[in-house]
Amino acid sequence: MERIQLDLSKVTLSLSSYHEEAEKCNAMLDNGTGKGNDFLGWIHLPSSISEKDLAAIESVAATLREQCDYVVNVGIGGSYLGARAVVDALQNGFDAYRSDRKNPVLLYAGNHIGEDYLYEMLDFLRDKSFGIINISKSGTTTEPAIAFRLLKDLLESRVGREGAKERIVAITDAAKGALRRLADEEGYKTFVIPDNVGGRFSVLTPVGLLPIAVAGFNIRELVRGAADMEAMTAVGVAFAENLALQYAAVRNALYRQGKKIEILANFHPKMHNIGEWWKQLFGESEGKEGKGIFTAAIDLTTDLHSMGQWIQEGERTIFETVISIARPDHCLTIPSDDKDLDGLNFLAGRRVDEVNKMAELGTQLAHVDGNVPNIRIVLPQLNAYYIGQLFYFFEKAVGVSGYMLGVNPFDQPGVEAYKNNMFALLNKPGYEAQSAAMAQRLQQN
Repeated sequence: MERIQLDLSKVTLSLSSYHEEAEKCNAMLDNGTGKGNDFLGWIHLPSSISEKDLAAIESVAATLREQCDYVVNVGIGGSYLGARAVVDALQNGFDAYRSDRKNPVLLYAGNHIGEDYLYEMLDFLRDKSFGIINISKSGTTTEPAIAFRLLKDLLESRVGREGAKERIVAITDAAKGALRRLADEEGYKTFVIPDNVGGRFSVLTPVGLLPIAVAGFNIRELVRGAADMEAMTAVGVAFAENLALQYAAVRNALYRQGKKIEILANFHPKMHNIGEWWKQLFGESEGKEGKGIFTAAIDLTTDLHSMGQWIQEGERTIFETVISIARPDHCLTIPSDDKDLDGLNFLAGRRVDEVNKMAELGTQLAHVDGNVPNIRIVLPQLNAYYIGQLFYFFEKAVGVSGYMLGVNPFDQPGVEAYKNNMFALLNKPGYEAQSAAMAQRLQQN
């Protein structure tokens, strides 16, 4: 079986001084001697997932598929980004519109507080057969808690409390929290979010695997790909063969040379939400203590007609990582046209993917000429196995990279700032002092 490839030929710097540092940081992850060592459960997660674990997830997924035409995945951040990235990458882009589709359509809620979106979702589901996967460690995170309360109310009004409990699955803490208490009281099926796996590393736990299985995709292949990459990036694998260490090293080398922004680019529209997952993984892991590469993601060639100008000629503080898919799933050739008014007959008989690959190469060369160092990651094919490889590759790389940067890659203290302000503005019980201070601040402004 092939593996993903990392091409650093368009980055003109030496990594020889980074070998030892990257290997040391990889060892720190493995032996748990670095910062955030209580959140390292993801490191050997792929190789430790059991047949029993997978069978339990597949069983519940099968039940939801039988009962529901739509399943709403309720969660925010790592509680939905990984699953959505995988599902969107693997699914036929038009399955949701097919009357003969075999699997439920996944919908997403709880990842923002948009009243119109929630109203329209509830209105759509009012006469539909639907289920809910509610993902929250605590059950009190504002965005998913609001969405779940609304969806639960609608579902119970349609099928009754007893019927609803057959269509609701809670993925939460093993013993504590509001969602755990509710699930136990109502008798929901449950899966556990491991205490030692943070949200952005949770795609290979039930958090990601259950929604992916509900959508009809092979979670065993996803796990197998991740397990193979776990072995390929383990302690003892030489730097020259260890893709995650190389990627972590080149990112830090570029950062230390003033390249403060990393743009993840893809040339396949199904990869959009992999970019969204990647942004959270790296941005939330490294952006702290006044440090960290700013992460952005673009879809090409689409964004060449918008952000392309800035990337080519804007401030030279950027580098680019391109994810390329070697082999598409389908073959489509460009037809000839007698009038040739669009001037495309020179492409007649050639595959659309050939044009896309030349656009990719041409863009890479142009950006390198524009002083944008270019990293390229190649997936042999867009399938569950190689996505599993890719996800674990990025997870290992961000752990090593964060340690090279000198931060704790596994916490996110800055996320609490907006929550505290929001709760004070909403006069949440227990926030009386903050509410008074906020009112005074706003009055002064």
